[in-house]
Amino acid sequence: MENEKKMMSIVAEDGSVEEVEVILAFEFKDTKKEYVIYTKNEKDENDNITIYVSNVDRTSGEPKLMGVDDEAEWNRVKDVLRELSKAE
Repeated sequence: MENEKKMMSIVAEDGSVEEVEVILAFEFKDTKKEYVIYTKNEKDENDNITIYVSNVDRTSGEPKLMGVDDEAEWNRVKDVLRELSKAE
């Protein structure tokens, strides 16, 4: 049985819409902050797929993807990424 890809649409600042593949969505229970890890299935020069990480902000009703700019928060997200890479 093939894994079904989860897709989502993201709207860029210029209003353009892109379909991206969701790799993982998760929340840190203690901070109630949600994150999504996704890909546009682009490859870098080493043939690795580029992934993106965003904080999901739901304060305005419509979910918005925000950057992760807090260093401690980013370190926690990197821990999740490390665990993910071990699982594959």
